[in-house]
Amino acid sequence: MKTTKRVFDVVVSAALLLILMPLLAMIAAAVIATMGRPVIFRQERPGLHGRLFVMYKFRTMKNATGPDGRPLPDRERLTPLGRLLRAASLDELPELFNVLKGDMSLVGPRPLLPHYLPYYSEREQIRHKVRPGITGWAQVCGRNEISWDERLAADVWYVENWSLWLDLKILARTLVVVPCRSGVVIDPASKLSDLDVERAGRLIEGVIDD
Repeated sequence: MKTTKRVFDVVVSAALLLILMPLLAMIAAAVIATMGRPVIFRQERPGLHGRLFVMYKFRTMKNATGPDGRPLPDRERLTPLGRLLRAASLDELPELFNVLKGDMSLVGPRPLLPHYLPYYSEREQIRHKVRPGITGWAQVCGRNEISWDERLAADVWYVENWSLWLDLKILARTLVVVPCRSGVVIDPASKLSDLDVERAGRLIEGVIDD
């Protein structure tokens, strides 16, 4: 079944890239016109078995620094085009190349930041037993509007209950959720603190249980 999942990923991502190529070109041109280069934002994320890979997204923020030379907060660097791309989830489209390469799957737990790794419980580490996805169970069950505990629990549930039928169900729900912008938060930091920040305090109190 896992082989079937990989074949499905390759066929669908390749087809989508061909179909969406004009849209990808238009977005790239708009990014260059409003923010300049680079067009693609690259960032390392943990993938299958926790191995790092470079994830691709359309750039949504300008390079702007404060008097101290440090980058301004995300909300101040986010451009109008970037807000539009995030609201419509169009900034995620380059991840189809990650799927084609084998770094990601169409469906799976979202790849989070590397410095979150020490803050997962032993059970939550299960999320790295599969390739991360462009969309996932957590994304169609609340996305950025649910807590970290709920999101990570949803990831674990997906891994433990995976089937090709479940992937198709999630993809179908994604087609409904994305146009409605359900659960979309343009600036996630305004809604939810970083996982490491939230759990560092909880670790001190001994709240996290495996």
